[in-house]
Amino acid sequence: MSSTVFHSEDALAAYRIGSPAHPLLDGGGAAISDTARWNSRGRFVIYAAEHYAGALLEKAAQLNSLKIPGTLVYVRIEIPAGASVEEVKAGDLPGWDSDDRTASQLYGDAWYDEARSLALLVPSLVAPGLERNILINQRHREFATVRTSAPKGIRCHPRLLA
Repeated sequence: MSSTVFHSEDALAAYRIGSPAHPLLDGGGAAISDTARWNSRGRFVIYAAEHYAGALLEKAAQLNSLKIPGTLVYVRIEIPAGASVEEVKAGDLPGWDSDDRTASQLYGDAWYDEARSLALLVPSLVAPGLERNILINQRHREFATVRTSAPKGIRCHPRLLA
């Protein structure tokens, strides 16, 4: 298993979709979840996708439905150039995609607890080997540099709306 922390040369963009009733730049949901892929309880990790379409697919998988509620909103998150980033690729961590989540949670918990980087690039389960998700450590010392757009109404093909 090899991964390296580096400082991004360019800003990284990420997209997150959720309810307008909750702040989207907040890892509180992951902190109370027993089913998060990359962290166990008590860790404030913000899950986002590298691309908007990926965020739509991730939300559909989370909802277990190909219909997305039209009431949801999205934000574009910007992680500035120079931020600390770590990447784990699918082939680097056997079992990352297992239903029991042990391998991915152990890895993510160590990344979070050691505050190795602000962001962790991980493979997306909705398109492994093709897409990545971006996890953000809300308790990391660089978190104050993260910026987000104002929430906007979800945009997708009308047939995808619930």
